[in-house]
Amino acid sequence: MFKKIALVALILVVAVLAYAAARPDTLHVQRSGSVKAPPEAIFPLISDFHRWSSWSPYEKRDPAMKRTYGGAAQGKGAVYEWQGNSEVGQGRMEITDASDPSRITIKLDFIKPFEGHNVAEFALVPQDGATNVTWSMDGPSPYIGKLIGVFVNMDRMIGNDFEAGLANLKAIAEK
Repeated sequence: MFKKIALVALILVVAVLAYAAARPDTLHVQRSGSVKAPPEAIFPLISDFHRWSSWSPYEKRDPAMKRTYGGAAQGKGAVYEWQGNSEVGQGRMEITDASDPSRITIKLDFIKPFEGHNVAEFALVPQDGATNVTWSMDGPSPYIGKLIGVFVNMDRMIGNDFEAGLANLKAIAEK
């Protein structure tokens, strides 16, 4: 009886590991929202890391988080590094492109709790008296990420944060 249970458990573990290995090698998360403000009013909220504390959902998770700013004051070359609790971890962001007022591209490097290297992008497109703001993130999905993804819907988890951030951005920009 014990051998049968152990064999079934082994087969399940191997199946999960094989399924994880077959998952996509890349991660893509994207959310969009409409903000009743021109791109010129929204762009500075994103291109200046000092202003992220007013809208980013990650900033609220650890009020004691250590923040370091460097490089340019805003736009291309601006750098933001953080070190916080287990919810926010440790990492670094650098704006690699800022096309005022339509697009901001950010190199996003996570150090803890898991190493990860992604590109985040904000696209601001005027539309019917408002601005469609799209927040996306793309990057490689290493095997550990694929394995976690078997049990945790990364699109939903990260996407919920993006939705909260876009809602916060909307509330501030529409004041």
